Amino acid sequence: MAAEKTDVDAALRAAIAQVAPGTVLRDGLERILRGRTGGLVVLGHDRQVEAMASGGFSLDVEFSAQRLRELAKMDGAVICDRDATRLLRAAVQLLPDPTIPTDEQGTRHRTADRVSKSSGFPVVSVSKSMNTIALYVAGRRYVLEDSGAILSRANQALATLERYKMRLDEVSGTLSALEIEDLVTVRDVCSVAQRLEMVRRIAAEIADYLVELGTDGRLMSLQLDELVAGVETDRELVVRDYLPPSTSAKKSQRGLEQALTDLDALTATDLLDLANVARAIGFAQAPDQLDQAVSPRGYRLLARVPRLPEAVLERLVSHFGGLQRLLAASIDDLQAVEGVGEARARSIREGLSRLAESSILERYV
Repeated sequence: MAAEKTDVDAALRAAIAQVAPGTVLRDGLERILRGRTGGLVVLGHDRQVEAMASGGFSLDVEFSAQRLRELAKMDGAVICDRDATRLLRAAVQLLPDPTIPTDEQGTRHRTADRVSKSSGFPVVSVSKSMNTIALYVAGRRYVLEDSGAILSRANQALATLERYKMRLDEVSGTLSALEIEDLVTVRDVCSVAQRLEMVRRIAAEIADYLVELGTDGRLMSLQLDELVAGVETDRELVVRDYLPPSTSAKKSQRGLEQALTDLDALTATDLLDLANVARAIGFAQAPDQLDQAVSPRGYRLLARVPRLPEAVLERLVSHFGGLQRLLAASIDDLQAVEGVGEARARSIREGLSRLAESSILERYV
């Protein structure tokens, strides 16, 4: 069921992107809306659609907003190819199976809903009386809104994201300092994991707004990319640092994927309780679990060392087994790891020292 819902969401997002501001199709739909003629546009053509189509005439000409507007003046539907690059038929009467259930009432909307459900193609209905554009995809109806209203909500979400990102940076900095001092508890880890999840979810909501905004959301898209840069990577590194040990690399990887999936599956209410976050990561359930001391493997800190390949990072963590041993390692100790020469060992040693100093200073100054 979850996979099916994901597929439907993906189909809806793709269809919304296709009719977003800045696209030729949206321009044509806006022209129909302003002309107050109404319209029905099928975004796809195959044998099933052809079997539902009656009358009208064949075109097979290049798609343009002006042509769509003129063709919509006639009674009947317009059929395009799936990518809306060709106009295939116009003035068509669509006769879908009347037994297909629908909650729509108007003739045009009922037809659009049934054609979409039976063919699997997106169908756009422009209402003359209500002055709206409705998109029917995979059994769902989505009414397109004015860009101004969407932009207002997106800006509010972006302001919220900025506040959450600032708090995430604070708790991440605190965690780094505690890792250096070997004073980390499960609570500290879960606080960071919780904030990372919150930032991801707000960013996902804004991303949905950006899909519908199309070209109107270009500047906001740049802001979003800057705010969430590295969040996905940090989320994985936190889990890899504190995931309970496993007997094999294969099981460890499966545990990582499961932990990330479990975190993603937490509801908004569940996410507020750090005990739920702890269980999702894999910490043992106990009355005092949040206050239990834990030690990181060193993935987060090593990932901040410049020009350190992933393979070398993995070998360093495997060789030393924990961050404290990494911090105490000399250049000679580091050189004992495969792939670490003198120059790289010196770079790692200096990088870790700088990170340790800056983390402590940020916490106490």
